[in-house]
Amino acid sequence: MKIVAVNRSASFEYFIQERYEAGIVLEGAEVKSLRLGKASLGESFCELRGGELFIKNMHIALYDKSSAFSTRDSRKDRKLLLHKAEIAKIAGKVNERGFTLVPLKVYFKDALVKVEIALCKGKHTYDKKQSIKERDLKREMDRSAASY
Repeated sequence: MKIVAVNRSASFEYFIQERYEAGIVLEGAEVKSLRLGKASLGESFCELRGGELFIKNMHIALYDKSSAFSTRDSRKDRKLLLHKAEIAKIAGKVNERGFTLVPLKVYFKDALVKVEIALCKGKHTYDKKQSIKERDLKREMDRSAASY
């Protein structure tokens, strides 16, 4: 499994409840660009539209060796592939108050491109401060253990 892109801010901004693995609809030049590792999930999010799931604002750089016809928008909406039952379950949760759907990482599983998405609840500022405090404490403990 080769990881292409990771959304590092997702675990800081959200409490992750459930994870799903989804396929993604891509063009050939986009897959080649992903193989080079030219993708970003920085400001991306998922959206339910008409019983289908789409990832929005995911950046895949244009492949430089592709033809002039494939100069598409690098941040276009891309369809995610899940079973209908999974989409229905996700739709029920997203319609609840406070749940959102966030992409966590993009990776290759054998020859297929997969996206790990998560059903999340947003953190409050005091939760984020607690996360920072725990991270700093863990870092300090690791430093003191390494010095011995």
